Formats: sequence, C-alpha cells, structure tokens
Amino acid sequence: MTSPEHLLKPNAFERAMNKAIGLLANLGLAPPYMYMLTVKGRRTGKTYSTPVNVLKIDGRYYLVGGRGHTAWSKNAQASGKVTLKRGRTSRQYRVTPVPDDEKPVILKAYLEEYRHTVQRFFAVPAGSRTDAFNAIAERHPVFEVRQAGE
Repeated sequence: MTSPEHLLKPNAFERAMNKAIGLLANLGLAPPYMYMLTVKGRRTGKTYSTPVNVLKIDGRYYLVGGRGHTAWSKNAQASGKVTLKRGRTSRQYRVTPVPDDEKPVILKAYLEEYRHTVQRFFAVPAGSRTDAFNAIAERHPVFEVRQAGE
C-alpha cells in the first residue's frame, strides 16, 4: 500500500537545476509550458517559488506533483491559490485538487508529455494503459488551474 504522503526529495544537483530552470522561467526563456509557481506557506506565510510544468488537456490546465506531496502542493492545497509567472507576466490562479479517481487520465497525459524529465518520479512507465495509473494516483497531487476570477 502506498502512502498519501509520498515524496521524492531532490538531490543537490536537482535543486541546482530547479534554480536554473526557475531563472529561465522568470526570464521567459524556458519552454512555453514552464512557469515559476509562487505560493504562500501554509504555516509561515512566507512566499515560496518553484518551477512547474503546466499541462493542458481539452482546454483545461493542470499542475501535477510529479515528486509527490511536496511543499508547494501542500501549500497550494491549503491556500487554494498560486501565482504563475513567466517572463514579465505574472497571474494569480485558483487551484482545485482533482480527486484520485479522476487523476489517471491526467497523470498519463503528464507523463507522456514530459516523460524525458519526469519518468523517474513515476512508478508506472510512459506508454502504460490509463488504468495502470490508478495504483499511483494517491501518490501524485493534481490540481486544476483556473483564472482567479473564474
């Protein structure tokens, strides 16, 4: 049985890469799906930032916690809002957790889209059937992202 608190912590190299990728996102030089996510800490109120890939499926946007239940995902769930920044554009969004039974389609699409950078975080290989993602759905938080005014 897997734990809903599944977390794969980044090593020193991965932390350095996240900082570099975050800098590129802040400058607007990262790939178009990559943003710098900023969220207020649920306990401290301090602002935290991390680079994220935004997935689009059928006109809807999603954030996926590939590494599991990280600080950004816990903070996003607690506050219900995040800011996504890319270059000079910064907007606040509402985030709504997706129930586990709706996650498999999204997790599969996320892994297919970003497999070269996120496969190592998933216990299911890219190309697997959608139902294979049922077993890992609780390990990966997924949020639907909507404009703050929607």
